[in-house]
Parts: sequence; C-alpha cells; structure tokens
Amino acid sequence: MNTFADLTLSPVLKGNLAKHGFVTPTPVQAQAIPPALEGKDLVATAQTGTGKTLAFVLPLLERLLKNKTAKGSQALILSPTRELAMQISETFHKLAAGTGIRTAVVVGGLSERPQLADIKRGVQVIIATPGRLGDFIERRLVRLDTVNLLILDEADRMLDMGFLPSIQRIMGLLAPVRQTLFFSATIETSVAHLINKHLVSPVRIAIGNAAKPAEQVDLHMYEVDQDHKIGTLEHMLRIHDGTFMVFVRTKHGADRLADRLEQDGISSTSIHGNRSQSQRNRALKGFQDGQFRVLVCTDVAARGLHIEAVAHVINFDVPKVPEDFIHRVGRTGRAGLKGVATTFVTRSEWNDIRRIERNLNIRLERQMITAADKATIAAIPERLAQAPASKLQLVHTAPNQRPYSGGGRPQGGSFGPKKTFGARPKKFSAR
Repeated sequence: MNTFADLTLSPVLKGNLAKHGFVTPTPVQAQAIPPALEGKDLVATAQTGTGKTLAFVLPLLERLLKNKTAKGSQALILSPTRELAMQISETFHKLAAGTGIRTAVVVGGLSERPQLADIKRGVQVIIATPGRLGDFIERRLVRLDTVNLLILDEADRMLDMGFLPSIQRIMGLLAPVRQTLFFSATIETSVAHLINKHLVSPVRIAIGNAAKPAEQVDLHMYEVDQDHKIGTLEHMLRIHDGTFMVFVRTKHGADRLADRLEQDGISSTSIHGNRSQSQRNRALKGFQDGQFRVLVCTDVAARGLHIEAVAHVINFDVPKVPEDFIHRVGRTGRAGLKGVATTFVTRSEWNDIRRIERNLNIRLERQMITAADKATIAAIPERLAQAPASKLQLVHTAPNQRPYSGGGRPQGGSFGPKKTFGARPKKFSAR
C-alpha cells in the first residue's frame, strides 16, 4: 500500500480522503489498514503523531458500509480522555460525510442529556471514555451486546489512569465474536494481559521505537534553581520563536504559572483535570488559533491531544516516570517537523534525570547558562512587571503561516542561536 488509492474502498470514502488531502499513508496507516480491512485483530504500537486515528477510522467505516442493515451499535472506540474522544469524533465525521453513519460521543465533563439522546436515536458507533460509559452501563442506559468491533486507542494510557476494571467489564458485555484493534504508544505488562486474553492471533505492528522520543526532537536540559525557573522560561520565550507547551506537576501549579506569564505580558492559558470541558476547549482552541503562545499543562495533556507544529516542549517540572517524559516530548516534532524539548532540572533532581536517560537510552544535551544570562534571568520579574506588554511578545513566523501578533523580538540573550520551528499550531489532525 503506497497510496490510499491502492485500497479497495467504497467510493464515498475515497472521495472523502481526496477531499481532505489524504493521499500517502503514514507508516502505521500503511501497515495497519490492510489487515484491519481483512477483519483481523490488530496490535499497533507507534509514537504519538504518527496517524493512528485514521488507521482505525478508515477500516471501521468500510466495515460499517458493507453491513448497513445491522441493528444496534456495531462499533465502540474507547479513549483515555474526552479531548481525544472528541478529536476522534472530528476525524470520524470528516471521513464519514455522506455515509449516513451516526456516532455518539460519551464522555465525562459534558452534559449527559444530549449524549443519551444520541444513543436513543440510534447510532452505529460509540466513541467513549471508560468512566462515563461505565456509568451509563451501571444505570442500564446503553447496550453493547451488538458491538462486534472494539477499538482501544492509547490503551496503555487508559490502564495508567486506572481504567482496567472498567475496560474488562465493558469487554465482557460485547458480542463474543468480534474484531479488536489495540493502538498504543507502548505495550506494557497490563496491556499484554488484555491482548492475550481478548485478541485472536493478532497482527502485530511496531512503528519506530515507541520506548524513546522521536529522532526529530532535540533534547535539551538546563540546571536551574527552583526560584529561577520562571525567569529562565521567560528568557527562552524572548529569544526563541514558536509556540510552547509547558508541563508542570500539579493543577494549581499550572494555573499559577499561566497567570504569572499573563501578568508578565506573555499570552498564556492552562489545561488540567480541574478545568471544565468548555474551559479546556477554549484553551485548546485559543492555543491552536494563535490567541495564546503558551499552553501550561499537567500530564492530562501529554497524551491524546493531536496538535501539530508545537515548536517547544518545556518540562518545567521533571516527569515522575520515564514514560511520562516520552509522552510529553511527543507533543513536538510531529508530522515530520523539527522540535525542541527542554527540561529544567534542580540539583536535587539529578538522580531522576539519570534514571530517565538510563531507562530510555537517551542523553539530554546539557545547556549552559552564562553569567550574563543568569543576571538577565534574575532581573526578569522586576523588568517585565514594568515593561509594556507589546514589548514582551515575539513575532514568530514560518513560510505560509500567519505571524504571531506582538512586538519585535528583543535583542540579546545567549541561550544559543535563534531558531524557528513554525508559528502557531495547526488544527487537530488525523495524522
């Protein structure tokens, strides 16, 4: 399979692929779609940003089009987060246009009334998070006995989040004869147990090395005192172009950092588990559209958000485990673009960094902060509080992309040569 045109698909699907510019499949799509179309069980591991969503949505739609007379819901897609579920739904509707196939998105954080109304009207596909779907099952508001195709997206993340009992119960309610597709960034012991129990002779696909960051991401590290982290981040924002995703450990820390950056004239927002769905949607849309240059996140956003052209990832706080490092870093360097991931390390965290490097077989490039930079960083809070906001926002442009609104780029700084990795992030993508 070299192009999507090589596949035997319904004309409406071929037309939708062409309409949205899908011509050449990514490696995971090229290897996963043919066996999925044949009805085989599948286990696919690949790093984030490799096109897994399209790899399962396309064969799912083709299967449903061949069996349009079936009664009840025929397919279930489980995802770890509501954002990922909604993005899957967006991709699904692009490819399902004109097919008459209906979906219901069943997730927490949103009103259940329209979700239940969709289910009651009748849908062929349910896209759900395990928590809300499990609640509907407990209350006998949804039936799954007609579902003969199950897709678990980011399966390892769902297990990390404690959804194993819910997933096992859900799987026990599905049609006994079914096709099951597992898509994951890593296959750990708990995931392997599910595979061995519920899949029949699955085709196994591994794209790249899912146990280490993508090669197109430069890995940097700064040794920084805790009280100089904000100054170092703001200095980086002044001398480098592009958008920043900044990861912190706690929900309150995310809000505090975003508020501080806003006070210092840097357009920022935050996303974490305590924010409502409407707040999370506004934050993500504002970041995509260029309203915010910085998105401060907890690890809820490290997985399941497909945002292209993020130039920089900052580990403001060192990740707790090596797997979290991979998933955070995976927010940049997507779809063949170059990216930079920088980790701030205090002296007390050196052992954590060595463990990450050893377990992932990587090395973070040590970056030196000169005496002049240290003086600049130490003075940033006072100087930024007095400076007009228009002087604090950078112009960052890339070919064929709109510039980020703001003033001119301040001169100076010795963190290294100015680099451009793209302007604002693109819309959610299936790739």
